[in-house]
Amino acid sequence: MPPAMTNLMDLWAAHSQLSGEDLVTVDFLLPTGIYIQMDVPREATIQHIKLLLWKQAQSYPLFPSLGEMEGHMFECVNQAAVHEELEDETRRLCDVRPFWPMLKLVTRNCGRAERLLDSKIGVLIGKGLHELDALQDQEVKDFRSKMFRISEEKMQRVQLMTWSEWLQACFSPQLEPGGGATPVTDGVNDKQAEASLKVTMHFDQSQYIKACLQAKECPHLTLVQVSTVQAMFEKEISAIGAVVNRKSSNPPLPLPPKRRGPSIQVRAGLFHGTELLCKPAVSSESSGRSEHVWNRTLEFDITVSDLPRMARLCFAVYAVMDKVKKQKSTKNSGKVHYPVAWVNTMVFDYKGQLKTGDIILHSWSSFPDELEEMLNPIGTIQTNPYTENTTALHIHLPDYNPHTILVRGRESQCGKKFHIELKEIMERDPLSQLCENEKDLIWTLRYDCMENFPQSLPKLLLSVKWSKHEDMAQLQALLQIWPKLSPRDALELLDFNYPDQYVREYAVGCLRDMSDEELSQYLLQLVQVLRYEPYYDCALTRFLLNRAQCNRNIGHFLFWHLRSEMHMPAVAVQFSLILEAYCRGSIPHIEVLKKQVEALSKLKSVNELIKLGTIKNARSKTKEAMLTKEAMMTCLRQSGYTETLSDLHSPLNPSVLVEKCRYMDSKMKPLWIVYNNKLLGGDTLGIIFKNGDDLRQDMLTLQILRLMDLLWKEANLDLRYALEKAIEEFTLSCAGYCVATYVLGIGDRHSDNIMVRSTGQLFHIDFGHILGNFKSKFGIKRERVPFILTHDFIHVIQQGKTGNTEKFGSFRNYCEQAYLILRRNGNLFITLFALMLTAGLPELTSVKDIQYLKDSLALGKTDDEALKQFRQKFDEALRESWTTKVNWMAHNVVKDNRS
Repeated sequence: MPPAMTNLMDLWAAHSQLSGEDLVTVDFLLPTGIYIQMDVPREATIQHIKLLLWKQAQSYPLFPSLGEMEGHMFECVNQAAVHEELEDETRRLCDVRPFWPMLKLVTRNCGRAERLLDSKIGVLIGKGLHELDALQDQEVKDFRSKMFRISEEKMQRVQLMTWSEWLQACFSPQLEPGGGATPVTDGVNDKQAEASLKVTMHFDQSQYIKACLQAKECPHLTLVQVSTVQAMFEKEISAIGAVVNRKSSNPPLPLPPKRRGPSIQVRAGLFHGTELLCKPAVSSESSGRSEHVWNRTLEFDITVSDLPRMARLCFAVYAVMDKVKKQKSTKNSGKVHYPVAWVNTMVFDYKGQLKTGDIILHSWSSFPDELEEMLNPIGTIQTNPYTENTTALHIHLPDYNPHTILVRGRESQCGKKFHIELKEIMERDPLSQLCENEKDLIWTLRYDCMENFPQSLPKLLLSVKWSKHEDMAQLQALLQIWPKLSPRDALELLDFNYPDQYVREYAVGCLRDMSDEELSQYLLQLVQVLRYEPYYDCALTRFLLNRAQCNRNIGHFLFWHLRSEMHMPAVAVQFSLILEAYCRGSIPHIEVLKKQVEALSKLKSVNELIKLGTIKNARSKTKEAMLTKEAMMTCLRQSGYTETLSDLHSPLNPSVLVEKCRYMDSKMKPLWIVYNNKLLGGDTLGIIFKNGDDLRQDMLTLQILRLMDLLWKEANLDLRYALEKAIEEFTLSCAGYCVATYVLGIGDRHSDNIMVRSTGQLFHIDFGHILGNFKSKFGIKRERVPFILTHDFIHVIQQGKTGNTEKFGSFRNYCEQAYLILRRNGNLFITLFALMLTAGLPELTSVKDIQYLKDSLALGKTDDEALKQFRQKFDEALRESWTTKVNWMAHNVVKDNRS
């Protein structure tokens, strides 16, 4: 059942808070077969409710057979429609929030301490551990077993620490600016790191296979495709017609007769990253209705020995229809293909064994744009967990009896002559495509690349023939002597284009040099690229867990980055495994995180209460405000709310505590929460809590803005702080935001989204439109300027003096310096955006979206050419500033009409 299902308990809770009720009617199911219904306080703990039930049950039959009260616990059906054991009886009923007010009393098993910890972790990560226990997946079991052992050893070491050692381990300070504590390895010792890399391939032990190997031949990979079942094709084809009709001006496509059904085909492709290893294999057409059977063998033009370790098998199921013929013309005759479903699987399992036998793959129906031949190699390798209404693909992989073959590479005989052409290729940005001749040149001069352009490793990897095991072996030998890259350069190697296990291990090795502060800067991308890891136990997962468990601040943000995406089926199991491993190795952190999870649940309930009150009193604005505020205050005064929201560490910044709360009068009724930074003795800090908005695009934009500020400061150009005069503060911060909003293409820049602090610092909020996705009204662009630079801003910059050209000239010079600094780091920005491509952000779905950055930074041009382009944009912003005023006036008129 999808996690977005409406929670009936929440709706009842909101209603009871509006009506002033404090009790909820709960059905209790006893193991004796007795059913009891009684009213209990919704603020009561599970322990207290069990005591009330026990007193009530004494008057019912079979009570003596229940035994001791401590020998029982409650179960409920949670919001995800699965059973949850309520082992932690200090929780309140309102915190448990069962899907339906029904509790089942069950006999408690032994091992209560372990079960209590499991229960807490399950509640914390939003997925009961019994669900992981029930998975019939050996990879999951092996990963959990390994992480359990590592976590247990870590907690034993923690128990032997002194207080000062524990504080140093969990809250390691930065020793100096730009430095940090000594990096910690993730369990790979120096001897292991120096060991020679070996590639194992698995072949049939038969004499035929051995003869083929001796003759430098190998059988081609074959795939026996059995059938697709339960495909729901009639519904899918109807949906296809509707989608096509919406996306084009052509009339709706005629659907094939129901009695015959559409023709269905399956396409299969072998990929290494986004590289197609050989020509895709295509099945014959099948004209069944709900079940399609082929029983045909699909053969790929690649030998088994040439399969790279991270090869993935990608399938696309599609309908084949006759193209619509226009009147008086037969030019459009033929067939068209409409995608129905896709699914991917790895060729090798997590142990490195070639997969064999029968496999059932439950597919996905949402297709991203710009797919090559409808295959989606960048998509998840997890099968769809919602199996009832999905297309199921049954395949059979031939049985190659395991026989390990060691593939050894040979040294390259190429010379070390430096080529000017090679230098030009290596200086291109990451989005630039390489032609085949350029790839051959790079591979031939790979030792020159290592000596003169070590940061060009990504381009070398794109030049490897991944369908040749000789090239793969030589690359793996080369990686052992390749100079270590800077962490920023190594980030690109974690992109989907570089799936090789040894490449990613090399990249993680480079990341170990990151300080904790720098790791926090890039944590958002590092969590997203976990999606690219085909196996649960990998170098990146171990690295993140180790650094998170050694520094609670990193652990805090790792937890929330993972927790915020637990509702996505494609990553739910992977992220829950990592979260469980983190919690088991950071048991003292569990209670802090648990309080934050409960607090967010409370704030969500308050927001839903406000929305419900708004709907019920929509006719009277005054009455609405009065009743809604009264209901909110009544809710917040409840003991469960006051206790949970008191002394609360903010999930955005764990160093500040909550102080007060009110709600804002806008569509989503966001809560305005004020925090008091008691730990650092700072001023109060206000944040907005929005319930129902996807703010990950805002997170990405804010992260990039922080990075820009860091890069400017590294170049001794501070465009935000350290200045005493408010006008100078405004001038410098305005310069920073002019450049940043232009480079990132930030839209929807009206007066409500631009703020000024009392110190004079200007800053922007709300980043729902980026990369040049500017708003339009009736087909007319509302924003015509590259960035906001109104005459009011200029008036402040010139200190109120119209002829103060010196101040304005300084401002313009700041902007140009800032722009050139960002250009020098253009590859880093492209890499960070590329690593977010699979995050599902609305305006970052393909490489074409990142092209905006390449254009705004004028990558590929000289500094003089780029500066000329920026100056033209600057003049355009000045010249067209009147359009900004008109846009702001229109926005204010619309806002006033809404209110």
